[in-house]
Amino acid sequence: MHRGRNVEPEIARSWLLVNGARNELFDPAHESRADQVVLDIEDAVDPARKPEARTSVATWLTGQKRAWVRINDRSTPFWADDVAELAGLPGLAGVMLAKTEAAEHVTETFDRLGGNTPVLALVESALGIEEAVRIASARGAFRLAFGSGDYRRDTGTSADDLAMAYPRSRLVVASRVGGLPGPIDGPTVSTSHPVLREQTAVTVSLGLTGKLCLDMEQLPVINEVISPAPSDVAWARDFLADFDARGQVIRDGSDLPRLGRARKIEKLATAFGVEPS
Repeated sequence: MHRGRNVEPEIARSWLLVNGARNELFDPAHESRADQVVLDIEDAVDPARKPEARTSVATWLTGQKRAWVRINDRSTPFWADDVAELAGLPGLAGVMLAKTEAAEHVTETFDRLGGNTPVLALVESALGIEEAVRIASARGAFRLAFGSGDYRRDTGTSADDLAMAYPRSRLVVASRVGGLPGPIDGPTVSTSHPVLREQTAVTVSLGLTGKLCLDMEQLPVINEVISPAPSDVAWARDFLADFDARGQVIRDGSDLPRLGRARKIEKLATAFGVEPS
C-alpha cells in the first residue's frame, strides 16, 4: 500500500526518479512516501538498454499502479518509440519530457500521446530557460521542472545558490505567465539531511513548489520542508475563523492578500495532512 497521501501532481512536493532498467525498484518506489514516482528511461539507462527498459516500464504500467515516465528528448531517435509504446497505457500518469527547449517539443509529445496525457517539461539548458515562457504556455504543458545538473554542464554555472537563482526564478515566472502550478526544482545529490533541508528551503524561498529526488531517504525531508509549517497552518485557520466570524467583511487593503495566503495554506495543509501547532 502506498504510504503517501495520494497527493495530486499539481501540488506534489516530492518526485522520485527511479531507474527504468531496474523493475525490482518499481513496487518499492510506489509504496514509498513519494508524492509522485517517475520511472526514468532517459539518463538513468544506457542507450543499448533503452528498448528493454521501455518495454519493462510499459509492462508495469499495464497493471493497477500509476507512475510518470521520464522519456527521451525530442531530438533523439528514442523519443518516437517512447511515446508510441507508452500511449494509452492505463498506469501512465504523465510523461516528463527530457531536455525540453521549445514549445513544439511539448505539443508534439502531447499530440502523439493522444492529446490527454500531461507533459511535464524538464528544462535543462540555457536555450530551454530562455524559451521557458513559451514552453509553459504550450498546449499540453502541465508543469515545469529544472534539470539543474545538465543546466550547469551546459552553461558552466556553479551549484552556488546565487548562481542558480536566475534559472530557477525564470521557471517560476514562466509558470505564472503560462498559468501552470509552481515548478519542480532539481535534485540534491548529497545524502546529508541538513544539506537537503537547507537546499529545499532555498527551493521554497524562490517560489518552486516541488523537488526531484534520487533516494527514498530524501522523501520525508522534502515533504516536510515544502509543506506549510504547523505554525503557518495555525495562523491560517485562526485568520479564516476570524474572517468568517465577522461576516467575511474586508476591513482594509491587507485583508485580501492575507485571505489568499490563508486559503492557500489551508488547502495545502489539508492535502498534506499538516496539523496546526
